[in-house]
Amino acid sequence: MHSKVAGGSNYRRLLAGLETARPLDAVVDRAQPVAKHLMTDRRVRSAVLGDTTGIPLHGILTDLPFGAWWMAIFLDFFKDDGSRQAAKRLVALGVVGAVPTALTGWAHWTTKDRPIQRVGVVHAAVNATAVVVYLASWTARQRGRHKFGIRLARAGAVLLLVSGFLGGHLSSGRTASQGQ
Repeated sequence: MHSKVAGGSNYRRLLAGLETARPLDAVVDRAQPVAKHLMTDRRVRSAVLGDTTGIPLHGILTDLPFGAWWMAIFLDFFKDDGSRQAAKRLVALGVVGAVPTALTGWAHWTTKDRPIQRVGVVHAAVNATAVVVYLASWTARQRGRHKFGIRLARAGAVLLLVSGFLGGHLSSGRTASQGQ
């Protein structure tokens, strides 16, 4: 029988498993110095943590790649050249927008406790994989392999959903055992 986590859902059990996965500590320990370097300037730290807006910058920036990639998927339902070109451009915009999004995410990640940081490294790995898949989608489209580019974008969308759930958990600031 599985151990009970508040809420009892499989999702919460998965999160609890990630939060307590000590093997992830090696990745956390390696990432800490690099990520902390992003937060050394007081103004950068203030902007990243959202001292002015009340919303951490990462949470705002995620809308750019996420929105661009989902709009590309929408445009992929249309077969005209204009929609194809726009979808290809949106895929590229998402890849470019993922860079500052990732940097601010890593910087904000340094402020979290160890269990949440463990989830964060998995979130980052899923995101990095999504970026690579979307870059491959753009490359396929650029080379005239539009249908293959569409299939890759749809695979990337699945990764975005997984990452979004993990990111939502990270932004809540609660561990899986704390309940809703």
